[in-house]
Amino acid sequence: MTGFSSRLRERLQQRRDNHLYRQRLDLGSAQGPEVTVMGRRLLNFCSNDYLGLAAHPALSEALSTAARRYGVGSGASHLVCGHSELHDELERRLASLTGRPRALLFSSGYAANLGVLTTLLERGDEVIQDRLNHASLLDGGMFSGARLRRFTHNDPAALAERLATATSTGERLVVVDGVFSMDGDRAPLGEYAALCREHGAWMMVDDAHGLGVTGPGGAGSVAAAGLDVDDVPVLMATLGKALGTSGAFVAGTEDLIEALIQGARNYIYTTATPPALAAATLAALDLLDTESWRHDHLQALIARFVTGALAHDLPLMPSDTAIQPLLVGGADRALALSKTLQDKGFLVGAIRPPTVPAGTARLRITLTAAHTEAQIDALVEALAKAWAEQEATGV
Repeated sequence: MTGFSSRLRERLQQRRDNHLYRQRLDLGSAQGPEVTVMGRRLLNFCSNDYLGLAAHPALSEALSTAARRYGVGSGASHLVCGHSELHDELERRLASLTGRPRALLFSSGYAANLGVLTTLLERGDEVIQDRLNHASLLDGGMFSGARLRRFTHNDPAALAERLATATSTGERLVVVDGVFSMDGDRAPLGEYAALCREHGAWMMVDDAHGLGVTGPGGAGSVAAAGLDVDDVPVLMATLGKALGTSGAFVAGTEDLIEALIQGARNYIYTTATPPALAAATLAALDLLDTESWRHDHLQALIARFVTGALAHDLPLMPSDTAIQPLLVGGADRALALSKTLQDKGFLVGAIRPPTVPAGTARLRITLTAAHTEAQIDALVEALAKAWAEQEATGV
């Protein structure tokens, strides 16, 4: 066995021993409040399909209609011949939704974040990030060549200290999530924006989990905080969560978008997403306007779940969003709870290090507008029973 083979086997065995080994689920159905896994129907509480649009007939129809006209693949990068009129229309709609001059499509949120950070930043700059930022933001900061500095989660005082103690003579960029994907809490964007103005720094917000479900008309966390492009010059959000499709975009000034088109390698050297996918996303934006009940229903379900879980003394982490983490602690306990719930007919993901800090493994429970009140009540009861069983056995 070669050195590489031995190294890989040791790494894999270590993950198994530490209860950190990850396995994929093979779904035999569309996303929805119920999914089929290995032939078994389960109530689904781990999807980011917050508005229940991923399998909406309007999106499917828009996708198939556009595919008949534009084909399936885009055939090339945006800068060669892969940019269609549907891509252009979608970028204009996303810019309008977020109240910015322009928007630019990327194939994924990871690509968008790396593209922005490696284009904006250079050696001599500083990028200051929340400790619990998404991995793509942290990676982008490290790859950029700028000095990466981190501050205590959701702590304006800690950010103020970082901004007051500059360690370089270059530009400074503060980067945060709008809604944190594993904790479900919101960043204090208004306070951060004020600090950035005071210290002459730019601000970037990753609103992957806020777009569509927060802010007026689903415009996102930045709009919910009453901030504009001058307060937050760089806004990134994804299309594969509340909007139910795939991809991401960056929105900002004319100069920002042109700079990304000319310089972001993640944009320049990537095949454009299919035009039909853009058509499906446009249909999702239409539904965001016409089916506002989805947002209202989701908020009611969130309140119902929190009330029920707290009535059973379940250790929910503080969150008023569709992401409701149940703090467990050990990775082995989180896996055991997830398995118990699956045996009872509920699909709930166990989140373990390194995705979250050691000792904070959790069940990441996500709610969607496609769920019913009865399904929420059933989940609460199942969680309470599974938690009580684990506490009784000490497993």
